[in-house]
Amino acid sequence: MLKVFSVELRGKVSEVLSLYVTGFLTYILPPIIVIGIVYSIGKWKAQRLLKNRLLSNQGQAKNTNTTANTGTAANASSLHSRPPYHGAFLALISFLPAVIVFCAWSIAEGPVIKGMVNSTLPASIGQLEAGKQDLISSVIGTVENGLEKLDQKELALLEQAAQYDKEAGQAAAPVEPEAIRKLFEDKNIILAENPEAYVLSAALKSRSFTQFSTYGKYALFILMSIVSFMIAYSSIKLRLRARNGVETIVKWFLILASIIAIVTTFGILFSVLFETINFFQIIPPSNFFFGTVWDPRFGWGATGGDGNFGQYGFLPLLWGTLYISFVALFVAVPVGLFAAIYMSEYAGSKLRSIAKPALEILAGIPTIVYGFFALVTLGPFFRDAGAVVGLEINASSVLTAGFVMGIMLIPFISSLSDDIINAVPQSLREGSLGLGSTKSETITKVVLPAALPGLVGAVMLAASRAIGETMIVVLAAGIAAKLHMNPFDALTTITVKIVNQLTGDHEFGSPETLVAFALGLSLFIITLMLNVYALYIVRKYREQYD
Repeated sequence: MLKVFSVELRGKVSEVLSLYVTGFLTYILPPIIVIGIVYSIGKWKAQRLLKNRLLSNQGQAKNTNTTANTGTAANASSLHSRPPYHGAFLALISFLPAVIVFCAWSIAEGPVIKGMVNSTLPASIGQLEAGKQDLISSVIGTVENGLEKLDQKELALLEQAAQYDKEAGQAAAPVEPEAIRKLFEDKNIILAENPEAYVLSAALKSRSFTQFSTYGKYALFILMSIVSFMIAYSSIKLRLRARNGVETIVKWFLILASIIAIVTTFGILFSVLFETINFFQIIPPSNFFFGTVWDPRFGWGATGGDGNFGQYGFLPLLWGTLYISFVALFVAVPVGLFAAIYMSEYAGSKLRSIAKPALEILAGIPTIVYGFFALVTLGPFFRDAGAVVGLEINASSVLTAGFVMGIMLIPFISSLSDDIINAVPQSLREGSLGLGSTKSETITKVVLPAALPGLVGAVMLAASRAIGETMIVVLAAGIAAKLHMNPFDALTTITVKIVNQLTGDHEFGSPETLVAFALGLSLFIITLMLNVYALYIVRKYREQYD
């Protein structure tokens, strides 16, 4: 049996590797080769122009009885940019306009094709609710995706079944919906119901529009690349400011990347903010921020809204988040800080080269693994250990979640603290030791005070990381939204409730779903305040060294 499993595993691995290699050879390697060839052409032309100018000037120098060195120096300076810049210039100008048009076309083709397909549907479809129209569009997309698996005979049958009278909104030719549905089921394409004629017709038209758009898009890309290449190639001269052009394009690319990052951040913020405003139109903000009971009514959306929205008190969730984060920092800060002090001040280079990577392995473990470790191993261990000494400790508790989260934060704090301590100038240590201080006195009286602002910032960043943690607390903290001080009992956090509120089949406009956005915005503000405060501490108390 093990041998059979090994053979099957090798077959799966070979299949996956073959898929990746085929994709690389088909979609990645050809563009790299083409760009490299264009770059080489631009570089070669610049070198040839420079060589011809040098040979020409050497001939003129012999005729005029001047030295060749003077002519060579003068003409070497006549090339404004080095040949590699000409190659980069040619590659950028050849493909960048085509890439921009290609991306714009790819973004616009989806909505345009959808609008063209919707215009072919019966007029009665446009009068349906938005949800039903989206459902019909989804069925059309499923049918369109299944067309690739049909042969010519099956496509002909589908085209015959797709004929309908648009004005009457009914089939104009004999349609066998059962046979069409069975045809797709044989291709492992499941349809919820028998497809109507207009659905089949729309799927065929969408496939036709998509193919035409794809061919046109690639044809335009190739044409623009060729035209741009010819224009850029003819513009390569000795005095062409290729370096300036390349640096300008790179600068605008970096600006665009920065704008995308900023716009994405604000987009996320405003999307959460708008849904939070919708939530506060149903639930008063005072009931949310100062409520002490968390008891949402999940049946509100199904009953049409009878006024019984439940209670959405934020304070129990905030308390659970801060309590578990405090326990995590209580575990992580001493261990991480002591580890950083040892590695930066006591450990030798050989031990440091082994210990630091080994410690930072913890940072590469997915948080879901920490959560399973807490759920399966550490939680039952604490429960059994507590029973031995007469303590009642739940497997899902503040202690379990905080302890495991602290283990996760140890490499975060130790790595940052190690870098901060190493940034303290060596002259301070040498001066302290020269005055007769011991190693430990130098660390406690000189090094740590000098590194204190950075260490405080590292702890604040670790606190932000703990507050925003999700998977560990989902699996190890429990779901009880209560206000208590018992670390052996279960508590819940903001992130746990965000997951719970967005999981399941709930109406999006109901308060039990919209509250997740209010919780997310509150969590964002808390972590932002911590990060700003950490930055303030670092800047205010940071020492400046020459």
